[in-house]
Amino acid sequence: MPWTDDIQVIYEHYHRYALAARYAFGRRVLDLASGEGYGSALLAAHASEVIGVDIDEASVEHARARYGGQPNLRFTTGSMTDPDLLADAGKFDVITCFEALEHVAEQDELMALVRARLAPGGVFFTSTPDVLVYTHEHGNENPFHVKELTEPQFRALLGASFRHVTVLRQNVAIGSVLTSDREHGPVLSQQLRRTGEDSWSVGTGAPHTYLVGVASDNPVEVPAAATMLDPQLALLGAAAERAAAPLRAEIERLTSDDGGPKYRKVIERYRPRRRATEGPVTVSTSDDPLVSIIVPVHGQWSYTRRCLQAIEDSGTRVSFEVVVVDDASPDDSAEQLAACPGVRLVRAPENLGFLRAVNLGAAQARGELLVLLNNDTEVRPGWLDALTEVVRGDESIGLAGAKLVYPDGRLQECGGIVFADGSAANYGHGDNPEDPRYQAVRDVDYCSGAAILVRRDLWERLGGFDERYSPAYYEDTDLAFAVRAAGHRVVVVPNAVVVHHEGVSHGTDVMQGVKRYQEVNREVFTEKWTGALAEQADPGTPLWIARQRVPGRTQRDGDLVLVADVTVPTPDRDSGSVRLRCLLDELVALGHRVVFCPMGPPADPAYLDQLHRAGITVLADNGLREQFLHEAGKHIRLALLSRPTVAWHLADRLRICAPQARIVFDTVDLHFVRLSREAELVERLGGAPETSTMLHQRAKLYRELELALVRACDRTLVVSDAERDLLADLAPGAPVSVLSNVHTPGPEASPDGRPGVLFVGSFEHPPNRDAAYWLAGEIWPLVRRQVPDAVLDLVGRDPTNELRTLDGHGVKFRGWVPALDALYETARLSVAPLRFGAGVKGKVGESLAAGVPVVGTTLAFEGMRLRHGAEVLAGDKAEEIAAGIVSLLTDDALWLRLSRAGQAAVAAQFGPDVARAALTELLG
Repeated sequence: MPWTDDIQVIYEHYHRYALAARYAFGRRVLDLASGEGYGSALLAAHASEVIGVDIDEASVEHARARYGGQPNLRFTTGSMTDPDLLADAGKFDVITCFEALEHVAEQDELMALVRARLAPGGVFFTSTPDVLVYTHEHGNENPFHVKELTEPQFRALLGASFRHVTVLRQNVAIGSVLTSDREHGPVLSQQLRRTGEDSWSVGTGAPHTYLVGVASDNPVEVPAAATMLDPQLALLGAAAERAAAPLRAEIERLTSDDGGPKYRKVIERYRPRRRATEGPVTVSTSDDPLVSIIVPVHGQWSYTRRCLQAIEDSGTRVSFEVVVVDDASPDDSAEQLAACPGVRLVRAPENLGFLRAVNLGAAQARGELLVLLNNDTEVRPGWLDALTEVVRGDESIGLAGAKLVYPDGRLQECGGIVFADGSAANYGHGDNPEDPRYQAVRDVDYCSGAAILVRRDLWERLGGFDERYSPAYYEDTDLAFAVRAAGHRVVVVPNAVVVHHEGVSHGTDVMQGVKRYQEVNREVFTEKWTGALAEQADPGTPLWIARQRVPGRTQRDGDLVLVADVTVPTPDRDSGSVRLRCLLDELVALGHRVVFCPMGPPADPAYLDQLHRAGITVLADNGLREQFLHEAGKHIRLALLSRPTVAWHLADRLRICAPQARIVFDTVDLHFVRLSREAELVERLGGAPETSTMLHQRAKLYRELELALVRACDRTLVVSDAERDLLADLAPGAPVSVLSNVHTPGPEASPDGRPGVLFVGSFEHPPNRDAAYWLAGEIWPLVRRQVPDAVLDLVGRDPTNELRTLDGHGVKFRGWVPALDALYETARLSVAPLRFGAGVKGKVGESLAAGVPVVGTTLAFEGMRLRHGAEVLAGDKAEEIAAGIVSLLTDDALWLRLSRAGQAAVAAQFGPDVARAALTELLG
């Protein structure tokens, strides 16, 4: 590779290894498919040891000869799908596998080898060409690529083996680089495009050809963007010299005689050849479709073919049919379409125009859902599944639109805005489609008809597109207003991405052709919807307000709610996240535009996606947060700031940018109380004095910080009456409210078929670790003396895996379990033996809501108004807790009484209606 003439390949390959080298310092590295060896050598400059593996013996011999002088580097021959490869070599901290994944069909076997050789918490780097770009857009046909992947397939392959996956998009570029002395900050990507012979334009976004995956079981900090520079243009200059040599020779020969046929030969050699228009395409459709995709066509066969091919390549899971309406095409489109297997062709008797052609095609549909799709679009993988999932998951949604992007990667539209004068705006036009502002499912005024899904029964009830807008323009906006008038919602689904070659059918000049109807039909629309437009936002309204409708409200009702916490909530990992996620969902249900700001480390994309699907905009970048506060601060009605460090960081800034906002400090728990109790426990158990001293110091600092915030904020939230009473003594006069955990009781349970005892808690949290050790070491042996076959399940995330040492003697350490429903269905009881901590314990409420009785310490039930012997069993000694466990394991009558009483107590104190009432009071 170092001697290839293709400098693009050199830049691509070296950059991948340069990225991986950043994570290789002092670590053991395995370089799979090491080839010539240059990458292994680059890694060895930083790593403690590198082993390069390649299947080609000649390459391995070459690598040994060229790079073998480095003492920490060696090469060996082997296959990366061989499960016995380097079986005795131990574990590696970093594994790289570049330019190889697409060359093997057995990709699952490769992933199995990686998992077997990678150390816990290790990082795996790999790459693959994006088949939609490399093969379909660029026309590359590499016979050595046996299994190319789309980006969703690449993510799925890595995600099946690793908890944390980041995918970077790579493309070689020549241009300019602007840098600062800041280590972190937003990334601005821009592209230079030629728009005419002497004219240029600049847009946002960056193209890509290759995908680079970074995967690990632990979170990995991956740069938002990475550059590798060649400031002296060394490779480019050398390549230019080589490329120019034959051209100079041709020019000399050409100018040495009269030219003639030689001239034509030179032109033919250096002129790019056009690819012939390709023929029919097969689309894998269904005879019993859920979705009918309607594609109107008037000529432009090359675009139509690309549209159909993209539908076929998108990997859609839902059943669908494709109905193409040939609207009297002036070319051979009808004949080409007739030869496309899987496509239902409807021929218009005459040129009807876009609107009537769509109505004609929809009349032929068999699916429950209709998708209207322009023929100048190319859908991306997952587009139809995303649209369908959103609409079928909520009966109130009548119409859903895709996120439209230009072929060069710029955003065309993520939902449309209609102002009171009837004018419309494509939200996000020209921006980066990956910007956080364009990721949440949102109620919008309309979505471009280039790619929308609508319920067929609703479409038929409304009469389809209103033909007063014929031949085209404003019919999609009119449809959205009609859908809302019929009592349904209109949303944009950012996960449904569709490339739109805007202007192919009707051009871009609003003064001529069909395009002129854009202005004509605006007047028609304004006259028809005069009443509805009076409730729309005025032109000039901040986009943060105009971009998102609130169901049941007018666009003029424009308040925002800001919620901030350290991280994006992870409800399957800790009870604090369960509570926060419930509060976020309740705020959305109450009809507010919710913006969430995580102030800590990068979030797992899976949890981000959960918030986006719920309609919540997430702003993790400090620059975007500042922009939001500057642009929309005066419209923030409520700012809910979780935990003291977050509240301290944002409260003063909000006073300046959002003077109308009610600022609420959400303690989650009183940190200084928890730390004080931990210090006291260390002292009581005879722990190290320096540990208790450190904890007391931290408790003192947090006490000052939390009490200062209680006095400074408009209101403080605590999770129990006990914490409210404590703050009443420490900060008299400060307004404090209780907003506790949120639990929904399940159906009544029975003790039959429930053999297990359950402990649940995130073991990143010190109180849970201490409780698990106390339970397994002192309490559980007492239980086993009376119930020898009793089994205790320890469930929770333990990044260090240190609690695995407790496994055995009736104790099963299960680690993190994504869903607890099955465990609660088989658990006889749960245990909460907490010896320090603060706040209301989510594990207690969750268990009681499921009908599973709880045995715990007095501290575990603090602030929950749960009584010993009435709703729970309580004790603070190992013998008392063990006795309670044995009682519930052996006494069905006691079990039934506590199960019913526990569910009733949860419903009264922690039901969703309780949280909703508290939030409504906060909002005034």
